[in-house]
Amino acid sequence: MDADPRGLSGEWARYQRHHSEPPPPDLAGFVDRFWTVDWDYARPFLQKIVPYPQVHLTGEPGVGPLRISGPASRFVTRELRGRGRVVGVAFRPGTARALAGVPVATLADRRVPAGAPFDGPGPPDVDGLAERLRAVLPPDGPDRAARDAHDLVAAVVADRELTRVDRLARHGGYSVRSLQRIFHEHVGLGPKWVIRRYRLHEVTELMAGGAPVHWAEVAATLGYTDQAHLSRDFAGLFGEPPTVYARRYGPRVPAGPVPPSGGSGPVLPS
Repeated sequence: MDADPRGLSGEWARYQRHHSEPPPPDLAGFVDRFWTVDWDYARPFLQKIVPYPQVHLTGEPGVGPLRISGPASRFVTRELRGRGRVVGVAFRPGTARALAGVPVATLADRRVPAGAPFDGPGPPDVDGLAERLRAVLPPDGPDRAARDAHDLVAAVVADRELTRVDRLARHGGYSVRSLQRIFHEHVGLGPKWVIRRYRLHEVTELMAGGAPVHWAEVAATLGYTDQAHLSRDFAGLFGEPPTVYARRYGPRVPAGPVPPSGGSGPVLPS
């Protein structure tokens, strides 16, 4: 199936408006950003949402209760129709257990009602979400375990040499088993998944920057034995192989010989 042209070469910006803003200081320990997305489509559009190890609290103003969206292990799609808006909170990786009250791994690939005090229609704006969060989150910020979990994810983001779980464990001063327990409790997805996600994110940054992508070199740098394994992992996360994904950035990216893995659809932030 051909990709929807409304999702290629930046065309989505004609139909959607995205806005984000930093949290107020008293919520900054937990919250990465507040965000809103508005859309207007004459015909239904399948939006692809790429995965990150983050928990989101979301609501559509006046439409049902707020929901907690756990970290997704692969891409998901949502059909957008007519005009609509979603208001959301993206939590810093590792800090959402205080909101959920359960190990974050139990929320992976799930959307659940947020419950009290979030019952009722979604708040109309960011200020409404912030006030409700203040009622449930500890005023002193994340506890030590949550801060450690966040720092581990931040290390993966910052250090491209962290390509293996045992290296990350040594970096944090943990055994591999202890590291896995921390990720289960506070991140929601395993350390191997998180490492792979951020290393593959580097591939999308190359595409977005318009630089030539030499796929064999990228595969070797990221620790893949060959391009086929890179393509398979990329398609599993983003729903399409790198050469198809590159079309979203227009003709600037030379798509090298990566074996196809199938899939298509718009890729946008959640």
